Amino acid sequence: MVDGESVVYLQGKRFWLVTTSLAVMVFMVNLEIPVVVTALVAITNDLSGFNDLSWVISSYLLGYVAVIVIFAKLSDIFGRKTIYMLSMAIFIAFSAACSASQTMVQLIAFRAFQGVGGGGCFSLSTIIITELVPQSQYTKFVSRLTIVTSCALLLGPIVGGAISSHTTWRWIFIINCPIAGTALFFTLVGMPRNFPYQGQPNRALPGSRQVRAKSTLDRVDLPGTALLLFAVLSLTAAFEEADSEFPWDSAYVITLLVLSVALWIMLLIWERRVTRIEGIREPILPWRFFTNRVMMGVLLGFVLLGGPVVASIFQLPQRYQLIYGLSGLDAGVRLIPFTLASPVGTAIAASITMRFKVPPIYTILLGSCLQVIGFALLGTLPLSLDIPHQMYGYEIIAGFGVGMNFTFLFLIIPQTAEPRDQAVAMGAASQFRMMGSAIVVAISTSVFNSYVRPQLASLLGLSVSGMDSLQSLSQYLGLLPVEVQENLRLTLAEGYNRQMLVLCVSAAAQIPAAFLMWKKEQITV
Repeated sequence: MVDGESVVYLQGKRFWLVTTSLAVMVFMVNLEIPVVVTALVAITNDLSGFNDLSWVISSYLLGYVAVIVIFAKLSDIFGRKTIYMLSMAIFIAFSAACSASQTMVQLIAFRAFQGVGGGGCFSLSTIIITELVPQSQYTKFVSRLTIVTSCALLLGPIVGGAISSHTTWRWIFIINCPIAGTALFFTLVGMPRNFPYQGQPNRALPGSRQVRAKSTLDRVDLPGTALLLFAVLSLTAAFEEADSEFPWDSAYVITLLVLSVALWIMLLIWERRVTRIEGIREPILPWRFFTNRVMMGVLLGFVLLGGPVVASIFQLPQRYQLIYGLSGLDAGVRLIPFTLASPVGTAIAASITMRFKVPPIYTILLGSCLQVIGFALLGTLPLSLDIPHQMYGYEIIAGFGVGMNFTFLFLIIPQTAEPRDQAVAMGAASQFRMMGSAIVVAISTSVFNSYVRPQLASLLGLSVSGMDSLQSLSQYLGLLPVEVQENLRLTLAEGYNRQMLVLCVSAAAQIPAAFLMWKKEQITV
């Protein structure tokens, strides 16, 4: 198939091999985010290291978020196929390493490198999907990829709970190897070496400036890459640990936040210089993004959307387990209304938008309002030890709104970014979403802890500093007198309500971010 610009698209077996590979890898790398949540107890029972438990999740997210834009830019320079297959190989190798871990420190380190591979796979998948088909089909295929992401988040807690309940937790990582290995083979066979410019041997790779470089490496923005990597890591690590291992006013958190601000300022100054010079070196995060109001609205929208998505998946199962006394597997099942509503919202919104040519901004505004309503209702649930039946309906409302926004923020990018910047723009969107999730989760956790810890300390006769973690509390909760147990659970219920209200605020902030995308002639897809 060839469009008006003589772009040759993959057809037949090659097309289906590549799309299958993309779907498999998007599913697997996103499954790794929630699948561990319901297996944490089994992991600590085997490896000990309870105090480092949160890093089993955080290390994957840090590795994931650190490289998304970097891998996107490297694929501009070295080719999509090379970097995509490298990402898959890293993910497979360190999944195997995770399964063989003998200590908690080993598992945390291997999870970080697994996250590097996962971030690269997700970044490249969102780029490649828009290069497989003409622009008229973007909505259909991007929405399908979003549905795959939602299904991974849906099944993650259930799969993790089932595996840890019936066999060793190591299978959580072992199963990645044959599945991702098959996707790697499909890519090797199906994707041309010079994708997406197959059939155009004289066409330069996307992002090049038609300037002859002494070597391909001359085009890599190494200073910008280093600045971006450390700016992201310091910011994310600070919010991950704030009010968890370290208080907000600790030297650790303050140092990381100050360092991150300094690095971001240096990055912006450097990228402005590299962008304006228009030389051989290609900016890792073009200054053009920061002078484009619509692009800034998209990136801010992703930052604010990341929290409601990830925080809900972590916090709602905890509520089901600690307040309502469900097992990890049952808690994962009770999350289905939220995680299933997300892909359904994506599919319905995509269908309506394509059929009636509705500008995405209206869909995004509606999705933001639904999130506000859903999380506000979840934040005002009655304090009870029985599961309120309306809770499932509230999950559906919030999940539906999340699904609507996730797809259409991505679809605005090809209409906004310059062709040479589209790969980096897609990567930046994914990276900002994950950074936003870390920030919002940290804030909601801080709100939770600031209310719950003093209350629990008073009930149990402990100092606030003596309170360890919710998981440790759950281990001896059943040993306490019934009346004390009930008071503790009601206190936790109020804490979880307050967390949902934080997500409500994050959802509400998506509305002004959407208005940054407002144009006299609205963007359509």
